[in-house]
Amino acid sequence: MTSPPTSRGVARIGVLVPFTNVNLESDLNMMRPPGVSFHFTRMGGYDVAEVPDAKQMAGLGAADLDEPLSLLVGARPDLIMYGCTSATLTHGTEFDSILAKKIQSISGAQTVTAAGSLIFALEALNARSVAFASPYTKDINKAAIQFLVDSGVDVVSAAGVEDDLGNYGQAELTPKDVYQLGLKAVSNDPEALVLSCTEMRSVETIVQLEEQLILPVITSNQAMMFQALKMLAIPCSDVPFGRLFKESDSRG
Repeated sequence: MTSPPTSRGVARIGVLVPFTNVNLESDLNMMRPPGVSFHFTRMGGYDVAEVPDAKQMAGLGAADLDEPLSLLVGARPDLIMYGCTSATLTHGTEFDSILAKKIQSISGAQTVTAAGSLIFALEALNARSVAFASPYTKDINKAAIQFLVDSGVDVVSAAGVEDDLGNYGQAELTPKDVYQLGLKAVSNDPEALVLSCTEMRSVETIVQLEEQLILPVITSNQAMMFQALKMLAIPCSDVPFGRLFKESDSRG
């Protein structure tokens, strides 16, 4: 009988997660390699009763991180993930980079942001044109596409949800809903599909979408995991969540 994977021994990863997010922890633990442990601290800066539009998410991105970071640093993480994509997408590429450097300076740990990891993953696959899908409001989708364009990525097609979802509505989309959204997004021969949002259950659809579309699929949580493992020099080709982990390793 195979022994279960240990929950510690290789690396500790700290995660800053929006306080209403109910999906990120499950996704990361689903992808967790043996010997890697996750340590989560929740963060605020937005109103749970309001639709998470660009103003709300920009507020989260600009929120004071001193207290949640001080608590998270108590776990002595080797790396910290900033676990909200839209919070920095709404501020732009420069803000995302500055925030990562600030977290690293305060914590002493290497740092990955959800938005920045999408770019890291696309560069690893040498994918320069993408289809894009998310559960965001229209204003955040516009900012997200601009973030990708400013990072040198051509967005050739896109799709979103019809209604503005509340803070818990994004997580209530089923994997089947996400799968259909991904299919809807793809046209004009992209080199990859990007599913953006740490709260959306995209990880569970990666393999099915890749088989259907014959394209690599990049999701926020998968991309954060990928970049974290690369930065920590942890082999990732055995992580069974998409071509990203296998193809990037084969490219060296």
